[in-house]
Formats: sequence, C-alpha cells, structure tokens
Amino acid sequence: MNSRTPWGTYNQIAEALRSRITTGDLAPGDAVPSEAALGDEFGVSRTTVRRALAVLETDRLIKAHPGTGRVVCTEEERQSAEPGSAPPAQYRRIAADLRDRITSGDLAPGDALPSEAALVRQYDVSRGTARQALSELEGTGLVVAVHGKGRFVKGPDTAAG
Repeated sequence: MNSRTPWGTYNQIAEALRSRITTGDLAPGDAVPSEAALGDEFGVSRTTVRRALAVLETDRLIKAHPGTGRVVCTEEERQSAEPGSAPPAQYRRIAADLRDRITSGDLAPGDALPSEAALVRQYDVSRGTARQALSELEGTGLVVAVHGKGRFVKGPDTAAG
C-alpha cells in the first residue's frame, strides 16, 4: 500500500464502483464490498476508500446500514430524499450532468467541455463551483485540462501537453 495516494484517486474509485452499479454488477440491495476489501483491491488506505464511498452516498447510489455495511440503493431510494437529507452539492450535479453527456456520446473524446464561464451562466453558480465540477471530472480521468486551451473529453490518445 502506498503511503501517498495521488490526488483524486478517490474519484477514480467512486467511478469504478459507479460503473459496477450502472452495469448491474452491483444490483440494488447488494452489499458493497467492505472498506478493507476495497482498500486491498485498489491499493489505497481506508480513508481514500471512505472518500470514494461518501461520493456514492451523496449521489444516493449507496447507503450505509449501521452495523452491517453499505448496500446499493434501489431506484426508489435514489429518487426519494430522506427528510433532512441535503441534495447533492451543486458541483456534483454539474459534474453528473457533464458525465452523462460524455457517457451518452453527446460529448465525444476530444470535444471541448463548456468553459467555467459558460457553466456559471448555465447553472447560475459561482466560478468556484463550476471549477470544482470540472476538477471532479478531471480527477475521475474522464477529462483532461490543456493549459491555455480548456478542458477536453479524454480519449485513448489524449495528452495534457
């Protein structure tokens, strides 16, 4: 296990688990592997795994069952908010919208993502919120930033140079 984990690794783990959920490898009601098992699988600390799981909990893809672990939420649980639960953070909503556009093919490898300024206007958020959404996508490996050019959907031959 590394003593230092690269920044954003938890986002990559969250995306790997999100993929398992959306493809049905982890079905609603299935137990999510334990923190220890995920730490071993991805070669990271439990803290990194917990951050990844927190992303999925915020997005209502999984939920914690005290004393028994985490399970995949049903579609009904994903749609309904429990009283007092906060909606996903604005930057996560923006990142999810952009992720959906990428996975649907609306944004293909090599395509430019909307600029921070465009996201600010479209979602009526601060520039910091737009930047955080784009950074989350960079952390998952879906997007690459090219200094002075913008952010682009990552393809097999995309380089950040």
